[in-house]
Amino acid sequence: MTLKFRTTHVLVVAGLAATALTGCLDKGGNQQQAAATPQAVQVVVQQVELSDAIIRTDAPGRATAYQTAEVRPQVSGILQKRLFEEGAMVKEGQSLYRIDPALYKAQVASAKASLLQARANLASTKADAKRSAELVKINAVSRSADDQAQAAYKVAIANVEAAKAALATAQINLDYTEVRSPITGRVSLSEVTPGALVTANQTSRLTVVQQLDPIYVDVTQSFDELSRLREQAAKGQLKVNKDGSADVQLILDGDKTYKHLGRLTFKDALVDESTGTVRVRAVFDNPDGDLLPGMFVRARLVDGVRENVIKIDQRATMRRTTGDPYVYVVNAENKVESRDVVIGGTEGTNWIINKGLKNGDKVIVEGLQRVRPGALVQYTLAGEKPAAAPAQAAK
Repeated sequence: MTLKFRTTHVLVVAGLAATALTGCLDKGGNQQQAAATPQAVQVVVQQVELSDAIIRTDAPGRATAYQTAEVRPQVSGILQKRLFEEGAMVKEGQSLYRIDPALYKAQVASAKASLLQARANLASTKADAKRSAELVKINAVSRSADDQAQAAYKVAIANVEAAKAALATAQINLDYTEVRSPITGRVSLSEVTPGALVTANQTSRLTVVQQLDPIYVDVTQSFDELSRLREQAAKGQLKVNKDGSADVQLILDGDKTYKHLGRLTFKDALVDESTGTVRVRAVFDNPDGDLLPGMFVRARLVDGVRENVIKIDQRATMRRTTGDPYVYVVNAENKVESRDVVIGGTEGTNWIINKGLKNGDKVIVEGLQRVRPGALVQYTLAGEKPAAAPAQAAK
């Protein structure tokens, strides 16, 4: 009886121990399975969409007068008076200086007298030639004498024409004593004062007149970039104006945008052989005179519009050791894939992607440091608030 009780007691204890051991094994297996399940990493993505991209290029530029005329005297003499206010606007033909005209008035008077004398001589020789022509018919004078009379008449005609030309020259020189503005524009400082002796066609100028409305802005651009834009325009990938020009904005000091748009053309491009850059010229309206020659500005070239392109945030791109760009994309299984991309330009803070992405792709822009290819992620679209984290299951 005692042996039977002990045997039963041992079996009960063994059964309890086996049950406890099984429970422990089941609990440990569940913990290991839970530990092996990967946790989704929260990231922010940008969904790729096709849209138009405005191609802009910032380049340094310098304002240049639309027309520049250096004023010099065309006759010699003493400068009597300055007839303009320095820095003022002047009209084409407006008198700027007056040179002492006394000598040139005398030359005009002398030329007029010479013309009168030539005309009087012409009248006399004309009458002689007419009489000689009648007399030679009746052999009253020799043919040689008639030839001399006719020649004297022709010389008198030539003398009259020469006297007219001399008078015109004298009158022109008199007019040149009024030094006039050749163009309409703003006149600069006077580099001479009344009382100075000036000479015809001297090398030193009296002043400068510059036309400032409109005004040129010369900008420099890489020749390779210009060639690429021309190629895209020829293929229809880039929209430009019908005349082949493009719009230009000016950025002034303090990042202020100039209120008038300019027009830039590729046709007048000049290549600098030493730097490989191209100087192109834009024309701007300047009615208020805000732009002055010599000002350095930053020109924003609106080169054109590319249609149906892919743009992504520049934060999404990374570089391999070779320098090639790539991005992380979330696939249909919410796992990370690596994609190589080809960048074709910029628009603001976005890259324009020529190759590597398609419409609808989800590109990671935030959380890149926490993921690797193949990682499981949970994403929200850029600009949206992240979804609330699910409540943990009760233990």
